[in-house]
Amino acid sequence: MSNYHCLVAGLPDVAFDGSKCQYSVERFKEDIYPSLSVDDARVVDLILHEWDNANVLSLLRRGEEAVLQQQGCYSREQLFAIIEAGKCGDVPAKGVPAYLSRFLEYYFAHETQENVVWENVLSAYYYEYAVSCSNRFAAQWFTFNLNVNNILVAMTARKYKLGVEECVVGNGEVAEALRTSGARDFGLTGTLDYIEDVQRLSENTRLQEREHQLDEMRWRWLDDNSVFCYFSVERLFVFLQKLLIVERWAGLDAESGMERYNEMIAELKKGMA
Repeated sequence: MSNYHCLVAGLPDVAFDGSKCQYSVERFKEDIYPSLSVDDARVVDLILHEWDNANVLSLLRRGEEAVLQQQGCYSREQLFAIIEAGKCGDVPAKGVPAYLSRFLEYYFAHETQENVVWENVLSAYYYEYAVSCSNRFAAQWFTFNLNVNNILVAMTARKYKLGVEECVVGNGEVAEALRTSGARDFGLTGTLDYIEDVQRLSENTRLQEREHQLDEMRWRWLDDNSVFCYFSVERLFVFLQKLLIVERWAGLDAESGMERYNEMIAELKKGMA
């Protein structure tokens, strides 16, 4: 395992207190990436692939008119090349994550199918890939996020009397319980020590406040589970994830929070049609 003592020592503090951080994701990519080993860069890439996912979906829907987010690993030109390779059935470029190629293969074989929530399809491929990461810390982080997201969407589906089974992403013990259990806690109280916290969050009707509490929960998880990570890639992973949370709140307002919530409900209903 590589030791990044100098890199970690040079990182600024990031705080979840509403203050802006002068550091940026772009600067992280410029300052940190050149010093990472190939394997460690792939671990960090797992975080940024979430933005690559959003950009791929945007390009598939809007083509050249798509407005892309800059936090991902790939440029517009690279993403177009990846999509074209998937469309033609070509071997993807070296380093392209397997989940992305698998999704594009599936997409182009089923793109005319109606009422498909492609975000969920891509998320399923992405999380399957991320939770199987050889880095134990990263795998646990993505498992935690997958579970939290699935619990929230399952509770939202229940509230609106929609089918839960179609909304849950991925497989495994927790996903299966969410799809099949009729219990208030989906039978997960003895399995997940944070199920009650997520339930309380789901009941908060103040959407921006709920989002804030959810990110506070994620922040605590990162702190609690990285206590003994000092100068390894895990510490860089934690810093980048926290930096993304801070950047997110710097540009978040109540209106955009409501817009995302309404989009989620629309996607749930679309999947039920």
